[in-house]
Amino acid sequence: MIADKKFEIKKIVKSRLSQVNFHKLQFGRIFSDHMLEAQFINGEWKPPKIKAFGKIQISPASPVLHYGQECFEGMKAFRQKNGQVVLFRPLDNFTRLNNSARRLCMAKVSEDIFLNGIKQLVSLDEKWVKKGKERSLYIRPFLISSGEFIVARPSKEYKFFIITSPSQAYYREEIKVIVEEKFTRAAKGGAGFAKAGGNYGASFYATQRAIKKGYTQVIWTDSKEHKYIEESSTMNLMFRIKNTIVTPELSDSILPGITRSSIIQLAKDRGISVEERKISVDEIIKRIKDKSLTEFFGVGTAVTVNDISTIGYNGVDYLINNPENSYAKLLKQDLHNIQYGETEDPYNWIVPIN
Repeated sequence: MIADKKFEIKKIVKSRLSQVNFHKLQFGRIFSDHMLEAQFINGEWKPPKIKAFGKIQISPASPVLHYGQECFEGMKAFRQKNGQVVLFRPLDNFTRLNNSARRLCMAKVSEDIFLNGIKQLVSLDEKWVKKGKERSLYIRPFLISSGEFIVARPSKEYKFFIITSPSQAYYREEIKVIVEEKFTRAAKGGAGFAKAGGNYGASFYATQRAIKKGYTQVIWTDSKEHKYIEESSTMNLMFRIKNTIVTPELSDSILPGITRSSIIQLAKDRGISVEERKISVDEIIKRIKDKSLTEFFGVGTAVTVNDISTIGYNGVDYLINNPENSYAKLLKQDLHNIQYGETEDPYNWIVPIN
């Protein structure tokens, strides 16, 4: 890709590629050679810099450290079967990042810095995007407040970064979830729809309790009654009841997943009925008992589409025998076919980096 004159690019001398075992990747532990940094100061974004991946410097009085004024995105680049490297629905991530920024009173990132920045960065580290199903380059854009003050108010200065990480499957083991009946991920009127670090940090305590009990994740329920299912910390949730996919309707306490949106579109185009509505825990348990719930799966950028085998509730583990010819497997294959260039992309979801 021809370098954009608005981007200051300083290439590394030697790549770390040869030090990486791409057959044994742990999600989010290995990072590519370069990163992007841009600064918002005096009411405008300065020209972005692409440089070697490394430490960042901020003041100990930076408001991001004291008030959590931060948001981020998660997206992927794929190497298609013809060798071309592409992004998947990057403008949807751009829109969601700025929706999060708006809720947190942060400066919006320009489309040029976001999209062109990702293209420049991924193009520079193209060799980190390996070919093969389940392989991708995970892309993490994030926006933080900077400056130097500890007054409880929004910052006037911000920094935007993009880092990338080669990835394979997020979950390698069987996924078991437990319904969380005490703690809350997000309340109505809060920032649950934003992809903000605070939402994740606040979820860790309940999640660690669940892991100690032998579960992978929790199912978050509504903050008022703990009656209705919302999401998991890493996934939107989908249930197959008879021949209909049922998923919680979006609200300001649920993250609007881009993989969620994609799977709903693919399902509808296959003629599969989809309902976005409130789903109570009691309904799900009843559907398991009468055997009308035949599948349960999670969807997200990192996890893609994953079967969930167990729901823990009120001290009982309910097993879901996801079938071999599941909707989850079918729709995951449809999604992969588009991402890896096995089929045409009728939705214009794919954006080449060159």
